[in-house]
Amino acid sequence: MSVKLSLSALANLPSGVDKPKYARSDLTPGILHIGVGNFHRAHQAVYLDDLFNLGVDHDWALVGAGVREADVDMRAKLEAQDYLTTVVEQEAAVSAVRVTGAMVDFVEPFDVEATLAKLAQPEIRIVSLTVTEGGYYISPATQRFDPTHPDIVYDAAHPDQPKSAFGLIAAGLKRRRAAGITPFTVMSCDNIPGNGHVCENAVAGLAELYDAELAAWIRSSVAFPNSMVDRITPATTDRERKILNDEYGVEDNWPVFCEAFRQWVVEDKFPAGRPALEKVGVTFTSDVAPYELMKIRILNGGHAAIAYPAGLLDIHFVHEGMQDQQIAAFLETLEKREIMPVVPPPPQVELEAYRKKVAERFANPKIGDTISRLCLDGSNRQPKFILPTARDRLKAGAGVKGLALVSAMWCRYCYGESESGKLIPPNDPSWDRLQAAARPARTDPKAWLAMGDIFGDLATNPTYEQAFSSALASLWSKGVRATLAEYLEGGA
Repeated sequence: MSVKLSLSALANLPSGVDKPKYARSDLTPGILHIGVGNFHRAHQAVYLDDLFNLGVDHDWALVGAGVREADVDMRAKLEAQDYLTTVVEQEAAVSAVRVTGAMVDFVEPFDVEATLAKLAQPEIRIVSLTVTEGGYYISPATQRFDPTHPDIVYDAAHPDQPKSAFGLIAAGLKRRRAAGITPFTVMSCDNIPGNGHVCENAVAGLAELYDAELAAWIRSSVAFPNSMVDRITPATTDRERKILNDEYGVEDNWPVFCEAFRQWVVEDKFPAGRPALEKVGVTFTSDVAPYELMKIRILNGGHAAIAYPAGLLDIHFVHEGMQDQQIAAFLETLEKREIMPVVPPPPQVELEAYRKKVAERFANPKIGDTISRLCLDGSNRQPKFILPTARDRLKAGAGVKGLALVSAMWCRYCYGESESGKLIPPNDPSWDRLQAAARPARTDPKAWLAMGDIFGDLATNPTYEQAFSSALASLWSKGVRATLAEYLEGGA
């Protein structure tokens, strides 16, 4: 019989399920986190749980917050189990199960006053975020803050009743400034180049629309450290709940399954203080950029490289895509031929070893990560993970055949049918727009490149336009297999 997760049930957890070595009553909040999804609970919350298990820094516990409708359900499910989470780390040959307790509260989503009151409390010294790559209100083409987005326009008109994460942060900082309380540090944990700078531009850029003095104070007084985060963490489904219940005897409303690998590199810029996470494996540095660039281009770019051919070939799981010899070969060849030559290695990191480790992680059969998850939100991911690499290649006078092929396969995927004729359901917030461009692009590739907010200057670059057009024409006339084979046999 399984044990339903709760604080009172911790003593009765089945053998083999690790539990916190600290008393939850000893924890007090120090971090408010916006966006309590699977990745946060498999990453930041696990590092903090490790730190608390050492018996130190118990004044840095987490308080959750959210700005989306989905956060209402997440909060309800976590509240029912005292904000505990079961984390299942899975490798091909071994798994480990633990219950983490780093979160002690979760503010009711859409309760603006409660959230702002929490942000104004002096003990909250860090506000962190995982709001996805598309949640920062930045133009895909310019990678700059977009003040015309409807959410931002609303918050600028209603600064004391904001709806967005950045509106809440700006309003919280305003309260602290008025009360003479040290500003909290704002730490992005999303996969965006220069995520600290992007986050600062979102918070201060919003404030500039209604209070120039506040915005100037934010830019001069609030720290926004850059960070690089990494851990493959698929979505939770009934499959994961059943595995946890049947194999480990734990009933959890929203468990997290993930790989054993994790990495966190953070710019050491925390004037209001921080937990000593270096004791549990976090790397603090003065320059995150080299680590960030390596991860975003090799891992995230690699995800895109296998996602779309696999999606077009009706492959469901990521590890099944890696079992496909042609897709695995495309990933390796693309990274060696086009991506890695424009990735400067971080200090004491060997890029080829990193690439091999990434491929090994993708091939993990236990994770259950899906191709559809990797294909999700290409309109935000391609401009961050694929197109900048193509720009760097073109600036160096090098070829972009494989990178253009990745984007052409994305276009073909957004047509809405796999090669077998199977319907591909909407998989992007801008799906209608993407499909409207992908349909005419079957005969006129420029219809896809005409999305200037996504492709920017690449749309008018003759080398890129020719490579993209040729790849898309080949996908439609010859199919995915033949097009991949041609790339593997040729050069960049």
